Amino acid sequence: MASTSDIKNGLCIKYNNDIYKIIEFLHVKPGKGPAFVRTKLRSLTNGKVLDNTFSAGHKIEEVRVENHKFQYLYPEGDLFHFMNTETFEQISLNKNILDSPGLLKEGENVMVSINTETDLPLSVDMPASVVLEVTYAEPGIKGNTATNATKSATVETGATVNVPLFINEGDKIKIDTASGSYMERVKE
Repeated sequence: MASTSDIKNGLCIKYNNDIYKIIEFLHVKPGKGPAFVRTKLRSLTNGKVLDNTFSAGHKIEEVRVENHKFQYLYPEGDLFHFMNTETFEQISLNKNILDSPGLLKEGENVMVSINTETDLPLSVDMPASVVLEVTYAEPGIKGNTATNATKSATVETGATVNVPLFINEGDKIKIDTASGSYMERVKE
């Protein structure tokens, strides 16, 4: 058993007969009244996000997880196939377990959290950013640079990202996997 002082991002807990991963948390100490922890939890079974508040000192049931490095192989409908880079064992995971499946490129390495009690995969942690090639982008309109104007572009995985007007087809761009937003153009 853990308490609210042990809460951190990425911690997996049992709550309401389900397993949740803590996405965000904030310790709040109001001037009047007891302290509490405001959290944002993601269900690892259905992917729904839940806002919850725990009072200070509240006991939470922690789920023991092990992180293993896996390589993404290929998609098949709603299933995504991964291979353990150490044992070469293959697993298939449902699309709703992944944070941003549209940004996952074949051959990409990810960390998979596995429940030690049941040996079932719980979540997939992608790298902080990925570099993808733009396969389609409308041409930028000349002279439309007075504001932070953006246009939509399609990357090699099929995802659509808003990018600045100077990005063209064939450019490689860095994308933040947490928000799915454009970070910078990558020069080779």
